[in-house]
Amino acid sequence: MKTSQFSFDLPEDRIAQVPSADREAARLLVLDRASGAVSHSSVHDLASWINPGTLMVVNDSRVRKARVFGTRPDGASAEFLLLAQKGPDLWEAIAGRAGKPRVGAAFSFPEGVVARLESRDGERRLLRFEPPIDELWLERNGHVPLPPYIKRPDEAPDQERYQTVYARHVGSAAAPTAGLHLSSRLLDELDAKGVKIARVTLHVGLGTFQPIRSQDIEDHEMHEESYSIPTETKDLVDEAVRSGKGVLAVGTTVVRTLESAWGTDGLAAGDGATRLFITPGYEFKVVRRMMTNFHTPGSTLLVLVSAFAGRERILAAYGEAVQRGYRFFSYGDAMLIQ
Repeated sequence: MKTSQFSFDLPEDRIAQVPSADREAARLLVLDRASGAVSHSSVHDLASWINPGTLMVVNDSRVRKARVFGTRPDGASAEFLLLAQKGPDLWEAIAGRAGKPRVGAAFSFPEGVVARLESRDGERRLLRFEPPIDELWLERNGHVPLPPYIKRPDEAPDQERYQTVYARHVGSAAAPTAGLHLSSRLLDELDAKGVKIARVTLHVGLGTFQPIRSQDIEDHEMHEESYSIPTETKDLVDEAVRSGKGVLAVGTTVVRTLESAWGTDGLAAGDGATRLFITPGYEFKVVRRMMTNFHTPGSTLLVLVSAFAGRERILAAYGEAVQRGYRFFSYGDAMLIQ
């Protein structure tokens, strides 16, 4: 299929630049994937759309302050987004603003830290830091990695709002944004209704947010992302699938984790990695319902939700959302696909 088939017109003023007043204040578009019917609600009322006994799976990865600013060898400013730590002093990164330096070039960062460019491969860079940096250094000197379509610097409120309330394990370079809507109050309400909550961890990196640049979606190469699945989650998911109920996945990262880890013996617990690119025609084995945000045109995430609900129905729902003034992307409104 052509990447152009997963495009839509979006006025720039529909791209959310700030989060909603509170997590539950976001609007919720509910799409029935069997009929294509669309309903309009609020995240505050999410529990009314979910039956008791449903298993909801969330991604508890925590976003690190992965955006770092430094100085290039020529004295100009440099910017990198750190994707993953590959060794005690080695980080995989992409360059936001760093020019085209040769391998071996040195970049200066706060507190006397220097990073040398070890290698480059397409968008990816390997940087070796001396002395090595850690999460404490990033907390002091890094910035919240807001996506480039948010046209402002990160601010103090982003440190809380660009993080889910259940985030535990540091490692993401972008937020698993569907979960940003879930407040502690709403999670308590779901629990009281008999909705079970389980966790996985997938650290969001280039695999999730890299755009499709090929004309055909089949030519796109997904980058690897690591995940972890607790034994308790395996048991709950296995039971949900055996019962025929399946799982309500909060976010595309949860979808990819569960579908990647499913095998002949059910869900595989423990650590793993995925390059799974879900495209139309994919047979979903675990996920039966999905809560997700509105995604960028021509992205792997839009292709994934189109595989789940049908391309025509997704694009029709997106068109209605545009007409009704929904807010799009990371800090925008949400969809429940059922």
